Parts: sequence; C-alpha cells; structure tokens
Amino acid sequence: MRPTTLKTLAGAALLPLALVTPGCAQSAAAARPPEMPAPEAPATLCSVAGTLRGAHGEQAEVSLCADTGAPRFNITAPATCRVGRTRIRYACRTEGTWKVARSGKTLGNGTLPGSGLYPGPGSYDVSATVRVRSTPAGVDLKGTVQATVALTAAKAKPTHSVTVDRAVLRRNATTTVTYTIRRDSADGDGNARLGMIGQEGTGLRISTADRRCVNPLVGRYPAKTRLAHSLDCTVTELQPGHPETLKLRFTVGAKCSTVVSKLGYWVPKGQDMFTGNMLAGPTLTCR
Repeated sequence: MRPTTLKTLAGAALLPLALVTPGCAQSAAAARPPEMPAPEAPATLCSVAGTLRGAHGEQAEVSLCADTGAPRFNITAPATCRVGRTRIRYACRTEGTWKVARSGKTLGNGTLPGSGLYPGPGSYDVSATVRVRSTPAGVDLKGTVQATVALTAAKAKPTHSVTVDRAVLRRNATTTVTYTIRRDSADGDGNARLGMIGQEGTGLRISTADRRCVNPLVGRYPAKTRLAHSLDCTVTELQPGHPETLKLRFTVGAKCSTVVSKLGYWVPKGQDMFTGNMLAGPTLTCR
C-alpha cells in the first residue's frame, strides 16, 4: 500500500502547482515592459538591374546597390563581365550617373558612386546610365539599368540642425543673417564647424565681427589672400538646450549670388575616424 499512497500524495501536490503556475506567469509577463526592437544594423542591399550585351558575345550583368540603416545613402553599380563562354576572370569598372525616385518623385541623383542622406524605409526605384569596361580588355558596354530596392531600416533622428532667421539676400545691399546651430543629442560633443560659400566672381562679401569665424586663406604659403565670398565658423559649446548663434553680414553688388552652407561635427566612438557627419545647411537665395 505504501507505493500507491506516495503516488497519490505526489499527484495531489502537483495539482495546485498546475493551477497556480499559469496565472503567475501571466502576471510576471504583464509586469515586464515590452522590449523595444533593436535598431537594424547598417547593411548594403543589392538587386540585379540588367544585362548589357555586345555584338560579339560580350556581357555585363549590372547590379544596383543602396546602403540602408546608415546616415548616408550610398549608391553603387557593381558588374560581372564575360565574353562568350571564355573562362577568363574579368574585373569590371563601372562609371556613369544614378537617380533615385519614389512614387515618381526624384529624391537624388549624381555620378557613380554617389551618396545622399538616407531617406528612410520604403520602396525606391534606382536607375543608372552606365559604361562598363573590363580588365583585361574585352568588354566595353554602355546602357541604362533599373532596379527596385526595398529598404527597411528606420531613419535615424537628426542630432544637429542649422536654421536662419532670413533666407533672401538683396542686390546692392548688405543683409544681416543669424544662423542658429543646435545639438539635440547627448552623443558627441560641443564642437561643430559651419562653412558657407557664395558664387565666385559675383563680388559677394561675407563678413562678421564674431571672432569664431574667418575667411579662409587660398594660395601657397606665405600668401595672405582670403576668400571674401566664403566664411568658416567654429563653435565649441553646443549642448542640448544650449544652441549657438552666429550673426553674419552678406554684401551683394549688382550681381546676385546664392550662398550654400554645411555643418561638420563629431560623434566620437573612441578614436574611430569616421564617426562624424556633414549636414547640409540652409541655402540663401538672392533677388
């Protein structure tokens, strides 16, 4: 009788556990905050875009590649070359121009390889007009290829921004423009460099009383010539909640000139040399 009694007692002890355990598990799961998905690691996505063919059996299979998950949106067009059924291993050189569009709207274009700011997740039409040449010689083909790439990585939040209080310059006048530089991320440090440049030969002059700015030197040492239509400014105390402002003067003559700008900054990761970024700043127009 003893073995039977022990089995019965064991079964009776397990029953309450079976009834209680699921409820406890649900309570514990409800108490835990939902886990945020890890950001997608930067990667390169390639798609076969087309095959160029020559009159004597030459072929070049061209792919179009786009970076995803990185601050920059790099476009490349690698190719594989061959002639007929030869077993020669060819190296391919691809050059040309690229264009990226979404829903029929062009988002960027340029020469290969090229880049722009990462536009975020979505389906993009990438096209390129290319010339493919091989080493050793044997393939020299031209044509247009196209592919659709689906990018899934989230667009990173901007860490810095540059704004102006006015964006239009006047002929035969001096216009004062205030640039405001902001840093909205704890990453990085308080250093940033803002550069701007007008159109050469228009007579535009950019000046300021701010000692953090200087017109850049040109020519070989010991030349003292400086570009009047360009200015570089370095700020060192950028903090979240504490923007830096620069008050600049733009003197325009009879010829109008636009002024473009860009901001360079570090996001340090030890001594990694490639953790900074360049951000396009405002463009000033003229009328």
